[in-house]
Amino acid sequence: MSMPADPMQTVLEGLRSTVDPLGIMTSLWDVQRAWSRHPRELAGRLSLLGSELWSLHLDAYQSMLGLASEDPVPARERDQRFQDDAWVKNPYLNLLKDYYLVYTRWVEDSIFATPEVSEKGRRRAAYWARQGLNALAPSNYFWTNPQAVQRFVETGGRSLLAGFSHWLGDRTKGDVSMVDEEVFQVGVNLATTPGKVVFRNPLLELIQYTPTTEQVRAVPIVIVAPWINKYYILDINQKKSLVHYLVERGYTVFVTSWKNPTEAMRATTLDDYMLEGILRVMEVARDICGVPQVHAVGYCIGGTLLSALMAWLARAEEPSPIAHWSLLTTLVDFSNPGDIDIFIDEDSVRHIERMMEKRGYLDGRELAVSFRMLRSNSLIWHYVVHNYLYGEDPPQFDVLYWNTDCTRLPEAMHSAYLRDMYLDNKLARPDALSLGGRPLDLGRIEAPLYAVGTEQDHIAPWKETFKICAQTGGAVRYALATSGHIIGIVNPPVDPPKRRFWVGDAAGATDPEAWRDSMVKMPGSWWEDWETWLAERCGPMVEPRPLGTQAYPALADAPGTYVLER
Repeated sequence: MSMPADPMQTVLEGLRSTVDPLGIMTSLWDVQRAWSRHPRELAGRLSLLGSELWSLHLDAYQSMLGLASEDPVPARERDQRFQDDAWVKNPYLNLLKDYYLVYTRWVEDSIFATPEVSEKGRRRAAYWARQGLNALAPSNYFWTNPQAVQRFVETGGRSLLAGFSHWLGDRTKGDVSMVDEEVFQVGVNLATTPGKVVFRNPLLELIQYTPTTEQVRAVPIVIVAPWINKYYILDINQKKSLVHYLVERGYTVFVTSWKNPTEAMRATTLDDYMLEGILRVMEVARDICGVPQVHAVGYCIGGTLLSALMAWLARAEEPSPIAHWSLLTTLVDFSNPGDIDIFIDEDSVRHIERMMEKRGYLDGRELAVSFRMLRSNSLIWHYVVHNYLYGEDPPQFDVLYWNTDCTRLPEAMHSAYLRDMYLDNKLARPDALSLGGRPLDLGRIEAPLYAVGTEQDHIAPWKETFKICAQTGGAVRYALATSGHIIGIVNPPVDPPKRRFWVGDAAGATDPEAWRDSMVKMPGSWWEDWETWLAERCGPMVEPRPLGTQAYPALADAPGTYVLER
């Protein structure tokens, strides 16, 4: 005989799907209910909190008596909120900071220790609790931020007046400014590598870059940029441009610039992006250069769909137009997709789909807010404090400008992507996903692969990107760069080297930690190792290719027209 359903749980599930689709309140309520059923364990947690608070008061008494003592709750090295000396030397601020950190760490530790709640449920509850705790940090408020008070005194109040002005401007815009947007212009001081748009269809423009060397490699490089944000992160400025780096070393380079979708594109599918987008530009680049095959590069979501295309081509009878390929911070296995997993379940996907039904697309600004909340201290509250409390102007930083230049995502494509990849993880399972009329199996791919992960990536965790090494059937060279999803890729060689990387053969490898331990950590940029790998495979040096042909005439100067659409 089946047990009757829990009435409260039934009510909560109904509320979750209608008024709490992201699981904010229900995840926190699940934790509270679980602890209420385990009073003895809860008493132990509360006792631990009490002993820590007693230690804080003892330290405060010693400080008031002028007795030296170590900071009982030091801020972590990367926590920039409490690095000012006043947080330790001022007894009042020190006690306030210690109370905040003790409670914050106790709450998070208690959530992760909750009995009966799933690991994902704990992570979701901890995430939402962290959003509230981050907002309550004493550093976010004027009278409890020593630097804000000091600047107010030093400037005669002008810092707070400037901050109020910034707040009024952001209130009109509806967001906290991360960057001074007035100083950047695409095609003027961003995306300036010379080239031509040589192909355009309703999905994308294809840019071919002007050669700068007397000869070029026979096999061209076609870069599939992500359609979340815009392609010019790969051509952000001349010093940091991956495109410029490759052109200067004798490669013919093509890059996709995706159209910013409108309501008219709501029915555009993943199949369209793969066949009318990625496959089409491979054929165009091959025709312009007069070669049978190209080298394909996919970045982030562009790499995910490039992987699907490689599996699709592996089932074809005709030769593939792609000789070898590279993936940059790309997931093909979504079983553990990092911090974003807390947003992904059936209810939240249905909520996103309802939002898209009204407009025909997902607004990129909504997606950007979600990513910023994953790192709310550094990507939200940092700017609240510096813009409003300190009265500082937003920084002039090109990567931050690119990060705010959002794109939309068409309804049909994004719904399928969320369900097929994140919810059902079909691409990782042989023949579970069909696109373009063919079942896809990554194991059929035999083309050599160069894959790159980044050590601090919270969007595509490197241990998850490493899984491609065992899923594809060809040779694999894997590079792990320090830093994160963007800076680890926008990583030009400099002297002295700023960053480091591990690199080596990884075909069939299943243990990322063991692989990393067996590699030597090298100073410099993975770009140089990748270029050596490319030179061995992209053929002899030949005369530079023309920018377009009679069949594909130049349509516009780079950076084209689609990238300018807001």
